Amino acid sequence: MPRHALIPLIVACALFMENLDGTVIATSLPAIAADLREDPLSLKLALTSYLLSLAVFIPISGWMADRYGARRVFCAAIATFMLGSIACGFSSTLWEFVAARVLQGIGGAMMTPVGRLVILRSVPKSEMIGALAWLTVPALTGPLMGPPLGGFITTYFDWRWIFFINIPIALVGLAFAARYIPDIREPERPPLDVAGLALSAVGLSGLVFGFAVLGQNLIPLEYAIAITLMGAGAMALYVWHARRTVSPVIDLNLLKIPTFRAAVIGASFFRVGVGAAPFLLPLMLQLGFGLTPFASGMISFAVAGGALLMKTTAAPIIRRFGFRQILIWMALISGGFLAANALFTAQTPHWVIICVLFVAGFFRSLEFTAINAIAYADIEPAAMSRATSFASVAQQVSISMGVAIGAGVLETVRALKTEPSIEAGDFGLAFVVVGAICAISAIFFARLAPDAGDSMSGRARAPGLDRTVSDAGRS
Repeated sequence: MPRHALIPLIVACALFMENLDGTVIATSLPAIAADLREDPLSLKLALTSYLLSLAVFIPISGWMADRYGARRVFCAAIATFMLGSIACGFSSTLWEFVAARVLQGIGGAMMTPVGRLVILRSVPKSEMIGALAWLTVPALTGPLMGPPLGGFITTYFDWRWIFFINIPIALVGLAFAARYIPDIREPERPPLDVAGLALSAVGLSGLVFGFAVLGQNLIPLEYAIAITLMGAGAMALYVWHARRTVSPVIDLNLLKIPTFRAAVIGASFFRVGVGAAPFLLPLMLQLGFGLTPFASGMISFAVAGGALLMKTTAAPIIRRFGFRQILIWMALISGGFLAANALFTAQTPHWVIICVLFVAGFFRSLEFTAINAIAYADIEPAAMSRATSFASVAQQVSISMGVAIGAGVLETVRALKTEPSIEAGDFGLAFVVVGAICAISAIFFARLAPDAGDSMSGRARAPGLDRTVSDAGRS
C-alpha cells in the first residue's frame, strides 16, 4: 500500500482513540467516583478539564507543526495522550485524575488539527475526499461506541482498563506514525502570537467550559452564564487584537475565503445540531424508553454503520453532484433526520430506529466529509496549518454549544412540568430544535459558487460553462 494511502488510516486510528475515550468515561463516572471516594458530581471536573485543555492548546497546534515538524508533533501528541491515559489509570485521588485528564487534553488538542494537516499536505488532491472521509468515522463512531464499551469494561473488569486499553493502540500508532508520517513543516515560520494565545486561551476556555457546565448543571446557573460571558468578552478582545497583528494565532483573515468561511460558519451550525445527538439519544433510549446502557449503545451504533458505508461512496457522489449541492441537501436532510428522532416512542420497533439511524449516519457523514474537504480547497499551502487550527477551534466550540442547547431545551421542558422526572416525551422538542439549527447551515452553503471546490472533487464541467458558473457564483 502506498505511503499516502496509509496516512489517513494512521490519523483516523489516533483520532478514534481520542474520540472514544471521552465518551467511555461518561458511562463509568459513578464507578470511578466510588473508587476514589468522591461525589459523582465532582468527577464531572474530569470531563470539563479535558475540554479546557483542548480550548487552550488547539490554537497553537498549527504553529507547533510548522516550527517542529508535523511528524514530531503528531507523535508527541500520541505519546502525551498515552501518558495521560496511564496517569488516569493509576490515579488515586480526584486531583490526580483531573491533572491526568488535562495531560490527555494537551495530546488530544494536537492530534486532530495536526493529523488533518498531515493529510492535506501529503495526500494527492485527487484522493483528498476519500482520505478525509476516514476522519469522519472516528468522530461519529467514538461517541456512540463509548457508552456501551465503558459500561461493559466497568461492569465486568475494572474502570482503570478504560485507560489502559489506550496503551497498545497508542504504541502501534506511534510505530506507524514514526515510519509513514512525513516530517513536513513550513520553511518560513512567523513568531508566536503570545498575546493572542493568552486571549484565545481565556476566551475559548471560558466559552467551552461555560457551555459544558450549562449543559451538565455542574455549577449554579449564574456562575455558568458569567463564565460564558467572560469567554465571549475575551474572544471579542481577541478579534480586536487579531486585526492589528501580522501573524495572529487564529487567523481571522481566512474567513475572507468563501469556501473556508462556509466550512467554518455553516459547519458550526451543523455541528451544533449534530453535536447534541450523542447526548440526547442515549438519554432518551435509557431514561425515556427504559433500555440498558448496553442495549442503548447497540441501537445508536447504527449511525456508525451508515458512516462506514459512506466512506466508500463519498468521492463519486461529490464528484457527480458537486460540493454546493451536497452541502445544502445533506444539511437539510440531516436536520430532518435529527428532528425525526422526536417521533420515536418506547413502542417503536427497534429495527425501525436502527434503520433510521443508519440512513441518518450516512447522510451526516457525507456532509462532514464534504465540509472537511471544501474547507481547504482554496487555502494556500503556507496558510494550511493556521486553517486547520482555526477549523478545529470552531468545531470544539460548536459541539460544546450543541450539548448545552440540547440539555437546556430538555431542562426547560422538564421545568414546565409538574413532575420533575424525565420522560420519553420530553425529548421531542430538543430534537426538533437541534434539527432546525442543523438545517440552518444550508443557508451559508447556498452562498457558495456552483463550482466551489471542483478542483478538489475532480468534477467535470461542460466546455464554455466556466465563465457562466463563476459569474453566477459571484452574483
